[in-house]
Amino acid sequence: MASDVERPRFSSISKDGTSSGEIGTEQEPLLKNGSNEVEEYSVVSAILPFLFPAFGGLLYGYDIGATSSATISIQSATFSGISWYNLSSLQVGLITSGSLYGALIGSILAFNVADFLGRRKELIVSAVTYLVGGLLTALAPSFTLMVIGRFIYGIGIGLAMHAAPMYIAETAPSQIRGRLISLKEFFIVLGMLVGYIAGSLLVDIVTGWRYMYGVSVPLSLMMGVGMWWLPASPRWILLRVVQGKGDAQVLRKVAIDCLCQLRGAAIGESAPQKVDEILSELSYMREEQEATLAEVFQGKCLKALIIGGGLVLFQQITGQPSVLYYAATIFQSAGFPEASDATKVSVLLGLLKLIMTGVAVLVVDRLGRRPLLLGGVSGITVSLVLLGSYYSFLGNVPALAVVALLVYVGCYQLSFGPIGWLMISEIFPLRQRGRGLSIAVLINFGANALVALAFSPLQELLGAGAVFFIFGGIAILAIISIFFYIPETKGLTLEEIEAKLL
Repeated sequence: MASDVERPRFSSISKDGTSSGEIGTEQEPLLKNGSNEVEEYSVVSAILPFLFPAFGGLLYGYDIGATSSATISIQSATFSGISWYNLSSLQVGLITSGSLYGALIGSILAFNVADFLGRRKELIVSAVTYLVGGLLTALAPSFTLMVIGRFIYGIGIGLAMHAAPMYIAETAPSQIRGRLISLKEFFIVLGMLVGYIAGSLLVDIVTGWRYMYGVSVPLSLMMGVGMWWLPASPRWILLRVVQGKGDAQVLRKVAIDCLCQLRGAAIGESAPQKVDEILSELSYMREEQEATLAEVFQGKCLKALIIGGGLVLFQQITGQPSVLYYAATIFQSAGFPEASDATKVSVLLGLLKLIMTGVAVLVVDRLGRRPLLLGGVSGITVSLVLLGSYYSFLGNVPALAVVALLVYVGCYQLSFGPIGWLMISEIFPLRQRGRGLSIAVLINFGANALVALAFSPLQELLGAGAVFFIFGGIAILAIISIFFYIPETKGLTLEEIEAKLL
């Protein structure tokens, strides 16, 4: 690694052969002229750079879905196949939330290793921890080893949910970036649905819980092999160029090769020019020094943290886990006897979530981020008020609760679900993106754990109706914050977002 004194210099060459200046010298930003060229890419070549990182989301969602049935199977004297099936509520809670606590640790680890490893290697490490955690959980001979396996699996979740959106955002063409990152949310929901279905099929089989968790093993292998084959993020490589972490000309050539592999034949001879444009912008925006912890809470990164961290905080504290907690009860009260089987309710809601996420994927790059957020969170607010009313004074109208539940789930998947992850992946400046996004992911999982921990005590203290009204009030605050503070990033490159919106 070159020291500051020995930092290599780089001079980009324009089409006419003239030098555009060295890294570190003041130059006019390419974005200043307002140009917004369409990036050339091949659809086929764009699939795999999205697909394998998205497996990290699929494995996260699958864990949520499978665990809901695995905790039933493992406590069954008939089907658990183990002698330690008589678990306490605390032990069941550790199995259920073990991966969440691991994800919190994974998010903290990502803060320190993200920019050192790079997005691709972080995803490979995530796949390995998924694999080890899944194997240990599925083959666990004791409760202790099972919890350790759940914790290790959770570390994989934290790393994957940090690196996957970054890798997709930095490698995707700007005109389909929103669609691809939203598709990652689609994969999370798809994983949940597969987990629910696998659970319903295996819950009445001896040691079925082992098979449920074992399904993650081949999926994590596919993710790891795929990420090993994919190239590194060109933007991460170019960040290392301007920070003097290697030979500039060698790294520039590597970045060009990676970009060609990511875009396919469609990029033609324009890859060197695209790389030089990114380098010029990184130099102009003074990305030379490595980000420090203090800088994450200053300037552009602080603004990005308020935007992205605020979104993922509202994503959790508007009560999504709590609403789903009541799903089976709401359907039963409305006269659906099958709803007594919580797994069937989960499959039904999983299908709705999948459909609505698919709708968001299709329209996010046409309508933009703000319209989906404002419309979806408005629907969430109405549904929470209706749920609060049902549990407070309209208990004789169960159809109202069913409609409110379905509206909530649908609107969440149009707004907070995909757009929250999309915004945190594209809003942070490149130099602080790894650390900034790790804090945002930590906020997400931390708020999730807090809501899960506080919901039952609040319900007992205030009643379900009051809790839903509180969530509705928080949702109103979210709408106000979105209206005044959340920018529109549709169609902009990551460099344009940093230059124009922060």
